Amino acid sequence: MNGFLITLEGIDSCGKTTQAGLLKRRLGDEAIPHLLIREPGGTPVGEKLRFLLLQKEHSLTNDTEILLYMAARAELVAAVIRPALEKGLVVICDRYFDSTVAYQGYGGGGDRAWIGALNEKVTGGLQPHLTFLFDLSVEEALRRRGGGGDRIEERDLTYHRRVRRGYLAIAEEQPHRFSLIDATGPAERQHEAVWLAADALLRGGCTR
Repeated sequence: MNGFLITLEGIDSCGKTTQAGLLKRRLGDEAIPHLLIREPGGTPVGEKLRFLLLQKEHSLTNDTEILLYMAARAELVAAVIRPALEKGLVVICDRYFDSTVAYQGYGGGGDRAWIGALNEKVTGGLQPHLTFLFDLSVEEALRRRGGGGDRIEERDLTYHRRVRRGYLAIAEEQPHRFSLIDATGPAERQHEAVWLAADALLRGGCTR
């Protein structure tokens, strides 16, 4: 595969979706072929699974959440991500498998070894070339959101603190892949930090 997979991670309301859009625009300005997708979602099946995961009508066990995220991911990797990478595109993914480790593993107390084994199976071992982690306090994220949210966003602060700690632990374990971004700064300053790292990756890979 000649393309690159760049993922964006962080707790809810950290600003990563905004940054994904800014990165997409920058790649367009630079005439670099790219694709922006989100997890869960990105395929017809994935979008239906997204609705099931985020709706508030029914509760789900943590293991059920894990399996539904894996199903959505399996479809997305096979139908969208791998074909795009084989065409040489830069794929920007708003969340990927680190989200499952952080939310359902650290946050929900799920078996992280099992999560890792499932991720390996459904992705075929496809790792991001670069992952941006937008770090923000849980309290600031809640202030930005202003209350309300989907089924997972509305979980208590203790849960979201575990998720944040999980993300930081993952990044510490894999410093070669992660770029930590201070999500409290102005959006444009964050974007410049993102582009600096992304551009270095692309130039190093000679995709231009």
